[in-house]
Amino acid sequence: MKFNYIPSLRYENDRLTIIDQTQLPTKQVWLTIENLETACDAIVKLKVRGAPAIGVMAALSIVAIMRPQVAKLQSITAIRSYFHSVCQKLKSTRPTAVNLFYAINRIVEFENRIATNDPTAWLQLIEKEALAIYSEDIELCELIGNHGATLISTGNTVLTHCNTGALATAGRGTALGVIYTAFFDQAKKIQVYNTETRPLLQGSRLTSFELVTAGIPTTLITDSMAATVMKQGRIDAVLVGADRIARNGDSANKVGTLSLSILANHFSIPFYVVAPSTTIDTSIADGSSIVIEERSATEVRSFAGTITAPESVSVYNPAFDVAPAELITGIVTEKGVFRPPYLFD
Repeated sequence: MKFNYIPSLRYENDRLTIIDQTQLPTKQVWLTIENLETACDAIVKLKVRGAPAIGVMAALSIVAIMRPQVAKLQSITAIRSYFHSVCQKLKSTRPTAVNLFYAINRIVEFENRIATNDPTAWLQLIEKEALAIYSEDIELCELIGNHGATLISTGNTVLTHCNTGALATAGRGTALGVIYTAFFDQAKKIQVYNTETRPLLQGSRLTSFELVTAGIPTTLITDSMAATVMKQGRIDAVLVGADRIARNGDSANKVGTLSLSILANHFSIPFYVVAPSTTIDTSIADGSSIVIEERSATEVRSFAGTITAPESVSVYNPAFDVAPAELITGIVTEKGVFRPPYLFD
């Protein structure tokens, strides 16, 4: 069977567009990223989300933002000054997803090596590097899928959390990409359970949407049902993504991942983290150094404009938590399947 997926973004004819993921699954709305404000707004408001997709989108956003400025400013000194301010602003949007910093830092380091003072040539070089990041992520997804699919057998049922598919990357996905590879490329008869993923329902809105569209048998459960389906013997493996992985293997992912790792360990179910090597942050020794983004209380007190809790109630809303390395059966990257003890360098 051929797998056709809805991409998280497009870059065609010098124009960057993203699918507004806040409006899925009811509407498919494409937004044009044309300036710094629209780029930052898209990242902060989760119109684009998923660590790899954020990184690729940020790299291409730099090109989209700089294109009119190159024509306007003309002076290479002024262009470079504005370029650096754009990069700093983009890096300030979300603190946990390391791919955002990887992509922007790579563009900045590349720009530092550009010798030309011609504005047009300068922009062409920046664009070439951004497109390389884009195409590399697509290839990484393919490699990750191939390695990860070796962990899944025909007849297996996999539990996944949040959204780690095509909407979270530039390619077919990470953890969900493994499922796509096993199902489509290797014709393995598998089923999926996916959590709704409170409070923004990335699992029910996005993962269910992807899996149903792809024709893969899937069952949606509330986050609090994970222990029940594991105890009932319905789950053969847990596959999750990651937004940042420490040198020792501690993995930050959508809040609720820690609970799943503890439950999987209790019920002796393999628990795999699936992410590109660009998600590994070798500058931090363990998960205690990972900055966890805290988001608005409104996300918990309401949904889609409907109030679900008293306005005065106190809310704690971390976007991520950290699964400890000792509870992770394996970490899958484009380089293969790594087993504990983990030591990335």
